[in-house]
Amino acid sequence: MQETNIETRLHPANAELSRRIAVLLETLLEKEKTVEALQDSEKRYRRLFESAKDGILILDAETGSVVDVNPFLLQLLGYSYDALIGRYIWEIGVFKDIAASKEAFKILQDNEYIRYEDLPLEAFDGRPIAVEFVSNVYLVDRRKVIQCNIRDITARKGAEAEHKRLMAAVEQVEEAIVVTDAKGIIEFVNPAFERTTGYSREDAVGQNPRMLNSGEQDELFYRNLWDTISGGRTWAGRMINKRKDGTLYTEESTVSPVHDASGRIVNYVGVQRDITEELRLAARSQQSQKMEAVGLLAGGVAHDYNNMLGVILGYTELAMKKVEPAQPLYTDLRHILNAAKRSADITRQLLAFARKETIVPVALDLNRSVESILEMLQRLIREEIDLAWLPSVGQCPVKMDPIQVEQILMNLCLNARDAITGVGKVTIETGSTIFDETYCTDHAGFVPGKYVVLAVSDNGDGMDKEIIDHIFDPFFTTKDVGQGTGLGLSMVYGIVSQNNGLINVYSEPGKGTTFRIYLPWYANQGVENRTEMSEDISPSRGETVLVVEDELALLMIAKMMLEKLGYRVLSAGTPAEAIGLAEKHASEIDLVITDVVMPEMNGRDLAERLHSLYPDIKILFASGYTANVIGHRGVLDEGVSFIQKPYSMKDLAVKVREALREM
Repeated sequence: MQETNIETRLHPANAELSRRIAVLLETLLEKEKTVEALQDSEKRYRRLFESAKDGILILDAETGSVVDVNPFLLQLLGYSYDALIGRYIWEIGVFKDIAASKEAFKILQDNEYIRYEDLPLEAFDGRPIAVEFVSNVYLVDRRKVIQCNIRDITARKGAEAEHKRLMAAVEQVEEAIVVTDAKGIIEFVNPAFERTTGYSREDAVGQNPRMLNSGEQDELFYRNLWDTISGGRTWAGRMINKRKDGTLYTEESTVSPVHDASGRIVNYVGVQRDITEELRLAARSQQSQKMEAVGLLAGGVAHDYNNMLGVILGYTELAMKKVEPAQPLYTDLRHILNAAKRSADITRQLLAFARKETIVPVALDLNRSVESILEMLQRLIREEIDLAWLPSVGQCPVKMDPIQVEQILMNLCLNARDAITGVGKVTIETGSTIFDETYCTDHAGFVPGKYVVLAVSDNGDGMDKEIIDHIFDPFFTTKDVGQGTGLGLSMVYGIVSQNNGLINVYSEPGKGTTFRIYLPWYANQGVENRTEMSEDISPSRGETVLVVEDELALLMIAKMMLEKLGYRVLSAGTPAEAIGLAEKHASEIDLVITDVVMPEMNGRDLAERLHSLYPDIKILFASGYTANVIGHRGVLDEGVSFIQKPYSMKDLAVKVREALREM
């Protein structure tokens, strides 16, 4: 029997049913696979949701209730899962700033995407949290939801705040700060760098710090610096750099390497402090201290020298009166006398430098004082040197000894003359200026107030810095041996200091020199012009003079000179002896000449003791320097009669007559 196909044997209706069953089975299989895929996808999403390091909050877009929340957000906010699920977002205090009401929630509903880059939240325990907030609206199973991604940026915000504080500090510090890359190319400079160097940030970034090189340090210096920092160590030291305008400045610098986590050098940081002005002030202070120390020594030496010179002058004068001028011995004595006077001048210069030369200040107009000696100054300098006088308009009132004005100008003009080769010009100027608190803060030694300015300039050879640093030192000179003592400018310095003034010098090789002196403006009373009075030797009128001097040789010569002048003389080597003689001859003594500096009792104390016993007794003080006994810093007290040691017979005669007249 012949085989027949089963399908051909089935009824057509049955065949269609089978086909439909097969399609249905296939569809069911596909749906099963889809469900499995969805389940797998949901599991993966859940795993991501649960393990995410950002907070995730799912809201019902219609109602605003919390549908889901991941563990990270719960931990971040300090809430439990049950405390949030099902609650409306505006009921959760932590979100009060973005959804404090239904109206505020509409912002989330109406916008498919919202981003808050810096949103402040507050945890359940009140702890502040800074977050980045992003919301997206989408459908899930035909249900509209809002997914809120919340990233904790509290640490980042703290780091940013710390960075801002650090940058603010870097921007505001007075020290210049430079940051370079590992190759030494500048990446950052702060404003202090710009102020110090004159280079802007745009000028500096991308450049090498070699742009500041002054040439004052050699290559070995910079090689040692680079070897130190590239080896991972910090370099510290001083260097002289050059500003954008070409001027030099000294800085204290520290350069440190910056390492990354692996220990590799990625940057260098330089901190630089400009100490130019600090060094200048320190040098000035050191110079003042040196001057003060030398001045103390000079004052002590001058005191002893004056006593000896007084003896030499006195005996020489007395000897010359016993010898005929035509005799060779008289000429020899004249040489001795001249040498003693020259030595006395040097000693006086030392005292002036030490601010111990006794002076009698008066109110005067500096313009009139200068004008009165212009003719003498012109004779002092050579004919081929022009002397220009540029006085200020109006008076320049100061209070000082007129003789000191002459000493200042003579020394400065002589100094200017010697600095000029051939034809030249010396200019004397006067003026006024005012120094305020700000200026004096930046310039050591300056005191606020109004000052008279006296300037002496020349167009001579000029001086370099090394010479300028020493020009006021006693015995410092650039002249040949025998051409100067080196005390002229020291004397000027001492006179200016004694009168509470200041002196500055400005000079460059080949560009001349200017000395600028600032003397306190004196406006308490009208000015006067005092000229030194000369008086011939006047004989005595039979007066009795008590001489008190602890230096025996000087006591003897003073006694001899006074007796030669016709006075009756009593002599005492100590204050105690003088008091005894005064008690014994009280009614006979017309004048007491006493040394100022003595053992047991100084001259002023002796004078007060004698005045307590005999109020009408007259006193003439004699000393190489006042030692602040009858004056302060060499400025003689009002109403005090004084004779400067060493003195000649003529000096003694004039001063004795003045003292007796005044009394």
